[in-house]
Amino acid sequence: MSENIVNIILANGLQVLLKEIHTAPIISQWIWYRVGSRDEPSGKTGIAHWIEHILFKGTERFPAAMLDKAISREGGSWNAMTYLDWTTCFEIMPADKISLTLELEADRMVNCLFNPDEVESERTVIISERQGNENEPLFRLNEEVQAVAFRVHPYHHEVIGDLADLKTMQRDDLYQHYRTYYIPNNAVLSLAGDFETEKILQQIEQLYQPIPPGPTPPRLNRPEPPQQGERRVTVEGPDDTTFLMIAHHVPQTTHPDFIPLLILDSLLTGPSNLNIFGSGISNKTSRLYRALVENDLTVSVHGGVGATIDPFLHIITCIVRPEKTPQEVLTRIEDEISRIQDIPPTKEELQRAIKQARALFAYGTESISNQAFWLGFSSMVSNYDWYLSVLEQLAEVSPESVQQVAQKYLRPQNRVTGFYIPQSSSQIQIHTESD
Repeated sequence: MSENIVNIILANGLQVLLKEIHTAPIISQWIWYRVGSRDEPSGKTGIAHWIEHILFKGTERFPAAMLDKAISREGGSWNAMTYLDWTTCFEIMPADKISLTLELEADRMVNCLFNPDEVESERTVIISERQGNENEPLFRLNEEVQAVAFRVHPYHHEVIGDLADLKTMQRDDLYQHYRTYYIPNNAVLSLAGDFETEKILQQIEQLYQPIPPGPTPPRLNRPEPPQQGERRVTVEGPDDTTFLMIAHHVPQTTHPDFIPLLILDSLLTGPSNLNIFGSGISNKTSRLYRALVENDLTVSVHGGVGATIDPFLHIITCIVRPEKTPQEVLTRIEDEISRIQDIPPTKEELQRAIKQARALFAYGTESISNQAFWLGFSSMVSNYDWYLSVLEQLAEVSPESVQQVAQKYLRPQNRVTGFYIPQSSSQIQIHTESD
């Protein structure tokens, strides 16, 4: 662990990570809960995202209307996000005003009201959000690809949940989920910025220590079995654009192959930003950009592999040019994948890919808020020691290890191929071909 990182676990199980940074008079605070769509059984999909909305509806001490105004008045900002493996709430505040949001997060860990009228109001909001997403071809295609890729594991559904569940879940379902997972022994509090560690730790202990731990939350232990053959899905709907999506099953963050996969991704489609709040860099030197965009097969190509607790997906997404077919694009992608499987990248090409991946990782750690992000995020998918070792691990990737992970994971039998085909009618049709 880095010498300037304080890592403490309180008696109730809350992990606290602190990093003093005195470059600007601000503090970034994140509270992370180990709960996301991965913890949702059928019938309760989307419940974590819905609870995220309810967290902003206030407590008796901090009513919703007062909170928004108070944080804005003090020059701060706040937000939240739910993902596959976690939920996080975060604030950026002037250093001398951090007490407000320290008290807020400790209070809403246990005292959110879940007013029935507010729950119903948010039901309408989330259903509307879901229906808005359904107007986007890439959302529809991604949802189908993900559902086909995961038939057993709960990664099979979108974070926002299925419409059927959003219509039927009740206030007590949400409140029980909140009481089960939003507890100190299932959370990490990470702060970076202009504070004195001993003083802020005293505040944290005073606020959080009285909160009792809960029983260890249950987890859905449903590992996805190996895929035995290519699966294909075709979505038809209104639009003028054809999309191609290719998803290969890849291992979790802590697997030894994960870092070589990041470099493989950098070579093929450009480097992935593991910091989902960070910005990207150009992918114009990537193999698939040169093969597809520069040869007028696609308008764009993007790829990425995310950091997750369980094995997830490496996804390549293309916008197909109107005069081309998705099969033509797929054939060219297969050619590029075969090339890297047959011949490892040159040392020069590998070093460029490593340099890009390291640069993107470094860009995503520059700000105070990003450093607070990494304290907590790395604790969700692994631990902070993993984060500290990433740059070193990236530098050690060899041409042979990149070739080996390409051979191992980028096989047709290990992929889901999705097509979005525009139609004149607004009616959506879905066709699947399975192993």
